[in-house]
Amino acid sequence: MRILIAEDDPALASFVKKGLEAEHYAVDISGDGEQARALAGEFSYDVVVLDLNLPKLDGVAILRYLRAKKPSIPILVLTGRNRVEDRVQCLDLGADDYLMKPFSFTELSARIRAILRRSHLPAESVLAVEDLKLDRVERRVERAGKRIELTSKEFALLEYLMRNAGRRITRAMIIEHVWNLSFDTCTNVVDVYVNYLRRKVDDGFSKRLIHTVRGVGYELSIRAGAGN
Repeated sequence: MRILIAEDDPALASFVKKGLEAEHYAVDISGDGEQARALAGEFSYDVVVLDLNLPKLDGVAILRYLRAKKPSIPILVLTGRNRVEDRVQCLDLGADDYLMKPFSFTELSARIRAILRRSHLPAESVLAVEDLKLDRVERRVERAGKRIELTSKEFALLEYLMRNAGRRITRAMIIEHVWNLSFDTCTNVVDVYVNYLRRKVDDGFSKRLIHTVRGVGYELSIRAGAGN
């Protein structure tokens, strides 16, 4: 799942980003309000963590904008403003939750999970292909009832493949969506991580799900003949 952190304190934003990435989220950071509004408006985020005191455009304006443009996007306000009036205003404008600074990261993480559980329907939060299941909220992967432990990037890669099950996915698409980078023809990072996934997801099972599509990239599919 992808989270946007709109926070102008670089140290705090980096701390939150590292903590969330350790829990297998993909995280983007924005240090000013105009950029945060542009990112949230253009890309699909599962949660926006929004500071109110942002330069160029404050969090309240972003909250109003997002509720008008993307009424269903979950928004957690994370701010040092401690007045009751501020909390009431944000909640009335459509914020899903409000957390005061200073805060415990474990509480922030728990609040994000709670928002995700409320905002995602079961069909959206749990992906399934054959006997492989991925829970996007609980960050859990199982095949045939057996738990599979994945790193952050392995989880993000598997989630992307499962969300596009049955489709041929190029290496460039994977690099852009999983690593948030432009494709470099000299890198083999995608192939390396696909091999990691295959060992964990396919080894020991008679039916392979991750296939190589020669000259294109990869496909996660139950169909035979998609590749190796």
